[in-house]
Amino acid sequence: MRSVELFAGAGGLAIGVGKAGFDHAAVLEWNHDACETIRANQRKGNSEVVGWPVVECDAKLFSYEALSREITLVSGGPPCQPFSLGGKHRAHKDDRDMFPEAVRAVRELRPRAFIFENVKGLLRQSFSSYFEYIVLMLSYPELERRKGEEWIGHRARLEQHQTANARREPRGLTYNVVFQLLNAADYGVPQKRERVFIVGFRSDLGIEWSFPTASHSQDALLRDQWVTGDYWERHGVSRKLRPAVPVNAGGRIARLADEDFLSGNSRPWQTVRDAISDLPDPERSKRNGILNHYFNPGARPSPGHTGSPLDEPAKTLKAGDHGVPGGENMLVRHDGSVRYFSVREAARLQTFPDDYEFFGAWSETMRQLGNAVPVQLAESVARSVAAKLGVQ
Repeated sequence: MRSVELFAGAGGLAIGVGKAGFDHAAVLEWNHDACETIRANQRKGNSEVVGWPVVECDAKLFSYEALSREITLVSGGPPCQPFSLGGKHRAHKDDRDMFPEAVRAVRELRPRAFIFENVKGLLRQSFSSYFEYIVLMLSYPELERRKGEEWIGHRARLEQHQTANARREPRGLTYNVVFQLLNAADYGVPQKRERVFIVGFRSDLGIEWSFPTASHSQDALLRDQWVTGDYWERHGVSRKLRPAVPVNAGGRIARLADEDFLSGNSRPWQTVRDAISDLPDPERSKRNGILNHYFNPGARPSPGHTGSPLDEPAKTLKAGDHGVPGGENMLVRHDGSVRYFSVREAARLQTFPDDYEFFGAWSETMRQLGNAVPVQLAESVARSVAAKLGVQ
């Protein structure tokens, strides 16, 4: 089943989609450094990206006519800056809004399904009207915006089209669209990272689908740490080195101790320790021979940017595009000192394979990682879509 990946970045979503069984017919990305990361891994023979037709270009200029055979899936993360909580919140007034290009890809390729993701900020109340517009555009991609037409006018036409067709069989190219805010930690990613996923299936297929059920939970982690103690035993942490019981979680821990837990068979959230405990401290082992695992000095906390505790999922890694000083990209040691995550540690927090190499200076590689979709979260959603489409 062939797919097209838009706005691929360093390849997090694309790798997850590929692991779910799709074969990329084109992988589009405009940023040269991100393309170089993918190409360099291809030259190394990395199995995750070998054979990807990487196209370094502005998506607005790409012609889909060359992709003559059927495309089953279109996926991608339209640039998130217009909606980011750290950005200027310009949304539809921002020329970096690439959702119209995502809609064009759907309109011209007519895939059986699509998967798009974006930042949590897309669901802010101040953007609600425009988000509804995005869903309508993806539902009826053939109803194009007219030359000189304001987006509000286009949205009104889409709403009229939707209501007029509510009681009859859909005509033309239409999609059944659903969306949900997913926390990557709930799917086994060692990071609290919330992303909006928008998934659509072509209406003529008659497919019934829902987002995959979360596989991991905070309750399971609390029980593992503070009821059974298995977490500390697993990591060989003595009692005197364990952190204090979280004050605000005392009631939950007591409840978890009293009841027959494991409902739904959820597994514990993965923590920073789970992700990186087998790696040497890059500050103390500078020539460790591990890919992308080097120390970057200068870490210091600031108000609102205090780093990630070792025994919780990491805070959301940030790209730093909006002046964020990198506080979320730091580890907090038990003694209160901090250091930056190495690139390899950050890659683990984003569930990239250990043999996937990132190229560029620390700030550039962290930008690539901060913009990426966690591979494991992408695979969970894509595998669920693939199952409905019959992808083996």
